[in-house]
Amino acid sequence: MQFELSHIVQKCLHQDRVAQKTLFESYKGILFAICRRYIKDENEAEDVFIEGFYKILNKIDQYNNDGSFEGWMKRIMVNESLMHLRSKKMLMVELEIQNISSHEDSNIEDQMDAELILTALEQLPLGYRTIFNLYVIEGYKHREIAEELNISIHTSKSQLILAKKRLQELLKKNLNLNTSYGT
Repeated sequence: MQFELSHIVQKCLHQDRVAQKTLFESYKGILFAICRRYIKDENEAEDVFIEGFYKILNKIDQYNNDGSFEGWMKRIMVNESLMHLRSKKMLMVELEIQNISSHEDSNIEDQMDAELILTALEQLPLGYRTIFNLYVIEGYKHREIAEELNISIHTSKSQLILAKKRLQELLKKNLNLNTSYGT
C-alpha cells in the first residue's frame, strides 16, 4: 500500500479513523516485531503493542518532526516494552563477574537465517536480550541504555559482551543441531 505518511499523520492529528487504521495496518508488523524482541510471551507482547499504538495515536501531536516519524513510533514501542518489563519486575540486569573477552567477535550471524537468530535471541536471559536489542538493533548508546535501565555504563557494556558471547554459543549449538539432523 502506497501512501504519503505526512498526509496520514496530519489526518491522524484530527482523529481521522480511516487514517489511524491506515497507519496501524502499515506499521503493525514492524512495531509488533519490536515488542516481540523484548517480550517472549506473544499475548503480553500483543498487549504492549496495542498500548504502545494507543500512545502513538494519543500523543501524535507531540511528534515535532525531529527525526523520522517511524523512528518516533519505534522509540515509543521500545519504551512501552521496557515499561512493561519493569512493571513486572522482570528487568533485573545483574552484572556477572567473570573474565570477559570480546576477542571472539565472529560473524556467525551472517551464516544463519533470521529465524534461527530470533530463536537464539529468545533463549538469552532477559537482561542480556534487552541490552542486546537496545544496542545492536535499536542503536542506543551505552550511556542511553544505562540511563533508560538505571544501570551503570560498565554494566551495559559488560552485559552486551556477555550477550554476544552467549548468543554466539547458542547459534553454534543450534547450527550443529540443524546440520546433524540434515535440515
